[in-house]
Amino acid sequence: MESLTAEVGRFLEGIRYEDLPAEVLPMVRNAFTDTVAVVMVAVGEPVTEIVRRTLVEPAGRAEARECLAERRVSAPDAALLAGAIAHSLDYDDQSMSGHPSSVLVPAILAEAEVVGSTGAEMVTAFVAGYEVWCELWRRDREYHGKGWHPTSVFGAVAAAAAGAVLRRLPAERAAAAVAIAGSHAGGLFSNFGSMMKGYHAGMAARNGLVAARLAAAGMSAGPDAVENRQGFLMAFSTAGAPDLESPSKLGKEWYLPRHKLLIKLHPTCYFLHRSFNGTVKMLEGRDIKPEDVEKVEVRMGRGQVTCLVYDKPQTRWEAEFSGQYGIAAAVILGKLGVPELADEVVQREDLQAFLPKVTLIPIDEVDERDPVFSPWESVTMTLTSGEVIESGKIYTVPGHANDPLTVDQLWGKFRECTVGTHDEAGARELFDALQKIDSLASVAEVPTVTSIFTD
Repeated sequence: MESLTAEVGRFLEGIRYEDLPAEVLPMVRNAFTDTVAVVMVAVGEPVTEIVRRTLVEPAGRAEARECLAERRVSAPDAALLAGAIAHSLDYDDQSMSGHPSSVLVPAILAEAEVVGSTGAEMVTAFVAGYEVWCELWRRDREYHGKGWHPTSVFGAVAAAAAGAVLRRLPAERAAAAVAIAGSHAGGLFSNFGSMMKGYHAGMAARNGLVAARLAAAGMSAGPDAVENRQGFLMAFSTAGAPDLESPSKLGKEWYLPRHKLLIKLHPTCYFLHRSFNGTVKMLEGRDIKPEDVEKVEVRMGRGQVTCLVYDKPQTRWEAEFSGQYGIAAAVILGKLGVPELADEVVQREDLQAFLPKVTLIPIDEVDERDPVFSPWESVTMTLTSGEVIESGKIYTVPGHANDPLTVDQLWGKFRECTVGTHDEAGARELFDALQKIDSLASVAEVPTVTSIFTD
């Protein structure tokens, strides 16, 4: 019987754009579009200069545009920088307990410049990386509990898969790329709420490309590195009981139509979006002041509560992982964008005073699509008058797989994200190019951003 590692390699060798389900193509175009948007909005974040000045530019090799700017650096380093930026505000899309696009899109855009890939090949590489991520993730879907960040665990392997497809590696070399990436995988949950969480995505993007390059150069790796009882799946498993036996579904059925991307309208952990949105809707038309609220109870998945670790956040990084802050922002601010997460806003007395009123109550029902989530959430607010207001069960938010953004809504987010880097005409040109990425002759047709990294 062929090893799972070998099956992955064979899938990567054989995947073709013509075989992709037509229904996934708009999602992939949106993934490229949204990821570039969140890079642009976060390009001024502190992590940008730290990574750029410390690691990226000193390397000195000029292969790929640095976040689509005129300055060129090595492709792995371009992927590192763009991935770290893309995930720095937690504004990037979500699926499979992680953030696939903030790893895959930076890796693909960078390496495509080196190997001369067409847009169709870039889209194929994205789907390949996504499918490999899902094939491995489905075998044991709870990793946060052991202290891992799934984005950097699966992202390194997914980026290696994408790199193997872009480089058209034969099956044996593609399998080696995935096996090499398994040794590059990692990222600690304990670094959530800091710059390191965003860096994890860049780290995975870079490490995946390095793995594919090493495999292309002939580096050997374990032929069963994925499924070996001392291999990738077992090493990262929370319960120590991943599915090591079932045959791969790669090339037999497609995961992306069932495990769709969730695009965010708020720059925070996705685990608090439903309760925030539900609270805003629940309070529409009501004149409720913070002092009118005695307590708020939020019911959500146990895995979500585990990740929302900051009940008294003091910084934007901590507020991104605070269910308490999400509810306080809903009641007091009524919105939750980049400005509402600035440190000086998070530290406001009225918001800080509201935080202790909010309790997160874990429920054990799980969403079959992603068991870190519950199928629904609910918010119950008790007022000092004794009145109780309830949201009812909240199943979705705009941008969710079951409520996808329209092109106009995606453009609205894109324009907001690019207001500091583009005039409207330039933003529209970039948006339109990304929305038809699979029809481009090469990545060179994605417009260069001339307003960043000019020093």
